[in-house]
Amino acid sequence: MSDKKSVRLNKLVKEFNVSIDRIYSFLEAKGIEDLKPNTKVSNDIYMDLLGEFDSEKKAKLSAELLFKENELAKAEEIIKQQEAEEKAQKEAEEKKKVELELKVKKEAAVAEKEAEEKVKVPAKDEIIKAKTTKKELKILGKVDVEPKKAVKPKPETPKVVVEAPKKVEKIEEPKKVEGIIKATAGKLRGVKVTGQTIDLTQFKKPEKVEKKKRVRIVKTKVDPKKFKKAVRPVKKVVEISPEEAQKRVRETLAKLQGRGGKKSSVRNRKDKRQAHRDVADVENQEKAAGDQTIKIAEFATASELAVLMNVAVTEIVTTCMGLGMMVSMNQRLDAETIQMLVEDFGFKVEFVGADVQESIEEIIDTEDQLEARAPIITIMGHVDHGKTSLMDYIRETNVIAGESGGITQHIGAYEVTLKNGKQISFLDTPGHEAFTAMRARGAKVTDIVVVVVAADDRVMPQTKEAISHAQAAGVPIIFAINKIDRPTADVEKIKGELAEMNLLVEDWGGKYQSQDISAKVGTGVPEILEKIILEAEMLDLKANPNRSAQGTVIEASLDKGKGYLSTLLVQKGTLNVGDYVLAGSYSGKVKALLDERGETRNDAGPSTPVVLLGLDGAPTAGDEFHVIESEQEAKKIASRRAQLQREQSVRT
Repeated sequence: MSDKKSVRLNKLVKEFNVSIDRIYSFLEAKGIEDLKPNTKVSNDIYMDLLGEFDSEKKAKLSAELLFKENELAKAEEIIKQQEAEEKAQKEAEEKKKVELELKVKKEAAVAEKEAEEKVKVPAKDEIIKAKTTKKELKILGKVDVEPKKAVKPKPETPKVVVEAPKKVEKIEEPKKVEGIIKATAGKLRGVKVTGQTIDLTQFKKPEKVEKKKRVRIVKTKVDPKKFKKAVRPVKKVVEISPEEAQKRVRETLAKLQGRGGKKSSVRNRKDKRQAHRDVADVENQEKAAGDQTIKIAEFATASELAVLMNVAVTEIVTTCMGLGMMVSMNQRLDAETIQMLVEDFGFKVEFVGADVQESIEEIIDTEDQLEARAPIITIMGHVDHGKTSLMDYIRETNVIAGESGGITQHIGAYEVTLKNGKQISFLDTPGHEAFTAMRARGAKVTDIVVVVVAADDRVMPQTKEAISHAQAAGVPIIFAINKIDRPTADVEKIKGELAEMNLLVEDWGGKYQSQDISAKVGTGVPEILEKIILEAEMLDLKANPNRSAQGTVIEASLDKGKGYLSTLLVQKGTLNVGDYVLAGSYSGKVKALLDERGETRNDAGPSTPVVLLGLDGAPTAGDEFHVIESEQEAKKIASRRAQLQREQSVRT
């Protein structure tokens, strides 16, 4: 492990058998931030983590590293010794070579000295004697004058010519000096002219004999027509497209089968239709082969992902285990994990939703068409802090009596008309932690959020979560501090806890409005309604009532006697009985509109919650609904959405 460059944190969790929070805290103490489970850490940080969570393994790795360093040092010493031995051997060879050269020179000097002694130099007395000798006549014999019989003439004796002896230059013997050897050759005395001429012909090279050129044998051309009756010309290879090949195969089969019963025009039309189908099939195959992009919904299962990539689900499970995640084939994966898995298998991913907007015309309202509308208020807070009690007092009805255990289990939508004639629409979201997603949807459709906090309790984690949802939606927040009628209530403590969260109320010099209320007695409720109206006037909420309705689905259920009931919140336009509504992957005609008390009404304007009867299914809470002009178009879009949902959720 130590030789790797980097390693992911989720693998270290499995290796060290510790929680990832401990690893985060250790790395943050080291000054490393922005940590994620898939963050890669360097080798140095990995060794620090080893020392913290697995000291034995670090000691083992350190011992191995020390052993390798010792082995490397020993190897370097051996190499140095070998180099020193080679250097000493080389110096000895050079010394031996120099001694041998000196010995050769000495032997050459001795040989040269011996050669000089062998050369005899003539004595001085002999040279003087040769100069003083005179030339004397030598008597050879008497000549007989009388003639004799055939006497053969004697051969003439050659004259003896005595040349004067040449001067012999005295060769001075070189003086012997120890360690110096001088040359004994005589000096050259200019150019000696002999009078002879040099024959240059003896140095001429013999002339080259030119080789005879090889006679090329020319074969007589043979006319192949005399031997072969017919020679087929070589055809060039022409690439044929798949469509052309299929067309020729069909023509050949038609000739073999002898379709002579039909007319040529009918047969030609059929062939054209078949050719178009073949071309379309080939294009579809090429498109499927070249398209490496996978379209999948977020939070898909491992089995669905395996079907889309055409790989075994065991390979995906194995890859996830390698990343430190234990998943099953039916477990839903998040978007980050899907992105990593798809890239590992060489594909690209594109996340699509089941509620894709297809061909829905968006209407843009002008400024003169907009009219003032009622604000949409969402009440949030912790369980049993008095949200529904506040709604109960405002609506003067008992809602809690119908809830399971006194806890709101759904998103209720209510319309309230104040004494001054102004209307307010309330959304009562669940406060339980299990319904976080429903509370998030409630914050997306609202204009103002009222956060209820019990004065005898503290700011709970669910309350902080509700505040974060409201801040993410970018809507104003009003704090309602409830249960001030109890003896243990401490309003200033709640305001101090809010100040610690950087939420200063107006009493403490901040920008957030707050009101001390008692939902049971009714203390402070009119004041908080006035603050809601004031905040709504500052927002200047407007909508166009004279257009096709558009809004959000709050909840949906199935009633045994009435069918599918969907609670809708109209945000734009006016919803009338008889309109064709598209909500999610369901559509239908509006048969009836009911308010929260079950009374029928003919229409619903902007910011009005209403129960719709007429859809062919129960849409998901949070889906948008639109009024479509024709029933055929609404059914077409709904069926397309349903098909996309089936492809993404029911893949086998």
